[in-house]
Amino acid sequence: MTTLPHSLLPAVVGHAQNRKWAYPPRLPTSNPPPRPSRADLSPALEDGSMCACLCTCLLVACALVVAAFVFRHVVVRGKQCTSQARLGGKTVIVTGSNTGIGKMTAIDLARRGARVILACRSRERGEAALADVKRVRPDHSQVVFMQLDLGSLKSVRSFAETFLRTEPRLDLLINNAGVYMQGRTEDGLGMMFGVNHVGHFLLTHLLLDRLKQCGPSRVVNVASLAHNFGTIDFDCLTKHKALGLETSSTRVFKIYSDSKLCNVLFTHELAKRLEGTKVTCYSLHPGAIRSELARNTSWVLQLLIVPMTAFFFKNTVQGAQTTLHCALQEGIEPLTGRYFSNCTVRELYPKAKDDAAAKKLWELSERLCGLA
Repeated sequence: MTTLPHSLLPAVVGHAQNRKWAYPPRLPTSNPPPRPSRADLSPALEDGSMCACLCTCLLVACALVVAAFVFRHVVVRGKQCTSQARLGGKTVIVTGSNTGIGKMTAIDLARRGARVILACRSRERGEAALADVKRVRPDHSQVVFMQLDLGSLKSVRSFAETFLRTEPRLDLLINNAGVYMQGRTEDGLGMMFGVNHVGHFLLTHLLLDRLKQCGPSRVVNVASLAHNFGTIDFDCLTKHKALGLETSSTRVFKIYSDSKLCNVLFTHELAKRLEGTKVTCYSLHPGAIRSELARNTSWVLQLLIVPMTAFFFKNTVQGAQTTLHCALQEGIEPLTGRYFSNCTVRELYPKAKDDAAAKKLWELSERLCGLA
């Protein structure tokens, strides 16, 4: 092994020190960067959570909008009358046709060429409706207003007398009018019982011979799903000529339901008594309607009802469809006496097709009208 002389060592060492690249540079020592604390991350985490929350809310809102659209256009809207029947040469009466589904029914029948009799209590409102219906009927003489107050048996008789004297035909009677209010009629009957049932009972009775002469003809009674909540207290009817005497809001609805049950039972019994004739009859639930039925209720109740009806209830055109179906649909004659909803025949609970109750109601109604 060769060794350098001691005399040369300082020179070599000095030369090496002057060449900085001869040795790797020394890296400075340093600690790793500190991790961010939870407090430092919280703004970012909050932003992410808020974004996720907003996305979830947006998805839920979209789902609700889609569900609402489907509900409105499938469930609320319901089926439509598909009959293409023309009614030239036919005469129809629609009670309560100054507003709501009665007015829409009259307009549709006028478009089909029928001679339409608007039977309404208020002359002012009836004549206003007359102008609207005439707009869809080129021959204005074929739309007529005749005053009828179903809360007055005298008015019902006067209407029937005038009609039978001036009109040679009657092909379709639509008992559409109804009230939702307490009080008494001119004849001392409970208001809803008197108008919703007894007035129509007498009107139908007085016009029945003309309907038979012009058969095939139909009677359509606009009832309600509310009949399911109804009962008939015959003792109260006999003693007080009313379905109930209480005035609380829940009792008012119950009495309204009772009157609608009367409509269904009346139709059931009428069909039995018309066997062998060319007159058929039907009752129906038009659906939950944005109409003026509750116009006589308190403003507080109306304030609660209006927002709900705007979304969940049918408009009057949609609400008239089942009435039109029962009035016009071909081939439903074998279903006389039956109950329809959403343009489809429906089964009734036993109480709504009770033969004994229907017969008893008929006989009581005859006595109250002075027919027996």
